[in-house]
This record gives sequence, C-alpha cells and structure tokens, in this order.
Amino acid sequence: MTTAETYAEFGSREARGVSPTYERLSQAVARDDDLLTLLDGLPPAKRQPNLLFGVVRWLGGPVDDPAAFHDYVVTHWPAIETQMRTRATQTNEAGRCAVLLPVLAALPQPLALLEVGASAGLCLYPDRYAYRYGDHRVGSGELVLDCAADGLAPPARVPQVVWRAGLDLNPLDVTDPDDVSWLDALIWPEHAHRRARLRAAAAVAAADPPLLVRGDLVDDLSALAARAPTDATLVVFHTSVLYQVPPPRRDAFVRLVRELPGHWVANEGPAVLRYDGLPDPPSDVLHNVLALDGKPLAWARGHGQALTWFG
Repeated sequence: MTTAETYAEFGSREARGVSPTYERLSQAVARDDDLLTLLDGLPPAKRQPNLLFGVVRWLGGPVDDPAAFHDYVVTHWPAIETQMRTRATQTNEAGRCAVLLPVLAALPQPLALLEVGASAGLCLYPDRYAYRYGDHRVGSGELVLDCAADGLAPPARVPQVVWRAGLDLNPLDVTDPDDVSWLDALIWPEHAHRRARLRAAAAVAAADPPLLVRGDLVDDLSALAARAPTDATLVVFHTSVLYQVPPPRRDAFVRLVRELPGHWVANEGPAVLRYDGLPDPPSDVLHNVLALDGKPLAWARGHGQALTWFG
C-alpha cells in the first residue's frame, strides 16, 4: 500500500470506534501531501501511523487538531524524523494477556514463557493479573483485565509460570522514566483506562523484573530458549510484532520457532501470518488471529479487549 492508503486504512479499520482522535488524524494525513512527502523519506517500516502519532505526543505536540498537527510536524520534522528512525512502536499492552490466557492455561503446566518483541515485558505476567470475561472472573491479581469472549468457556485458572524472558531489538525498562513515558505516548489519546493499566502492570514487572535480552528474533531466539528450565513447558509467543519484520526474516522465524521444543502462540494480523480457511471476522475492524502451533483458534482484538473463538 502507499503511505496514504496505509493511513486511510488505519483510520477506517483500527482507529474507528476506538479512537476518534486518531481516526480523524489519520484520515487527514492520508490527504496531506506535505506530510506524505516527509513520511515517504523514511524507510517503509518507519512510516506507520502509531509511530508518527506516538512520537509527536512524546515530544509534546498536538494530535487533537489536524491543522495544528500539520503545522507542528512540518515545523519540527528534524526532531520527529530522528525519533521515528530510532524508536519503534513497542506498545506493551498488558490487556493482550486476556486473549492469550485461554491458550496458556490449557497447556501442560508449569510454563516457561519467552516473548518475542517483549518491549518492557508486561505481557510476561499472565499469572499476576486477574481477568474478567463477562461475569466470569479468573485470578486474584490487583490489575483486572476485561475481555469480551464469545464461543469459549473461560479458563478456570491462571497459568503457573516458573520462568519468563523476553527478546527485543530494544528492550524497555519499566524502572526508567523515559522508557515508561514512551510507552505512555503510544497509548491512544482517549484511553485513560489503558494509562492506568500501564502504571499497574509496570509496578508488577518492576517488583519482579523479567529477563529481557537485546537481540534478533531469528539470530538470538534459540540461545535464549535454551536457557529455559527443561522441567517446564516452553511457550514462545508474540502479539502484533511480526508486521515490523521483513517477510524473509518473518519466514525464517516461523521455520525456526516450529523446530523449538514446547509450543508457539502467535497473535498477529491475518495479512502478516496467513492461514487457509479462516472464518469471517466479527466486524470490519482490524482483528488478529490467535494461533497455537500454527493452528488458528480465534479472532482477537489488538488490545485484548475481545476474543471470538472459532467454532
């Protein structure tokens, strides 16, 4: 897709009904030749809406008015470009644990979790959060994650996790105010509940920091997986990560992860990891496909707010 098409689709499929601010802003950028020209000077992976909007918010710029946004980006482009080239959309949404939980709880316990694209590692604590699927509550953690679940019986327990590690090109530190401020900037403007969730999840991680390793998802995965305890079920998982990986490296990762012991849980867009015979998604907004060992199981919303199990 062209950059204009990318921003138009982001507004219509991802932001619509979720963030009116970003829906309006992305549609405006899609029609703004000045901003499109600036964005097209970046590598394709760095042109994405979430990265641009997050950087502008992190720098203190306006996102609630498209005209003011245009002026700010044009005026401050050197600073914005520098940040967009060096940063990544490392959205670390603990709410995604709610769509992972039914799979994790059903695997042989205990688990050794290894997250690819872990950011600050907030999704490595599915055992420390509580969950609410309609009227059904699971877990005793102080942070409660809500998920609208359709087509499955909610899990009866949280998993037992005895080892947790993350792999990321640029791991973030929840005890570093600058890193936390970047995670905050990536949260969409209207989502005060997600900001509160970020603070609560960061406190959980800071109290018992995970092993976070700086490395590549192909070159360094096997070595990190080998550090997992052998008396636990290894689970390599990732969510909304592989779209940032060039297709050849993505294919190499899939071949590699299939060869590792244990299990592989993927939660990615259907255009990123392709599966045959998927049912229609519940709506035209963007959904991920939750899959176990290459078998698709459910449609999942990007921030973990809904899960639709396949029949």
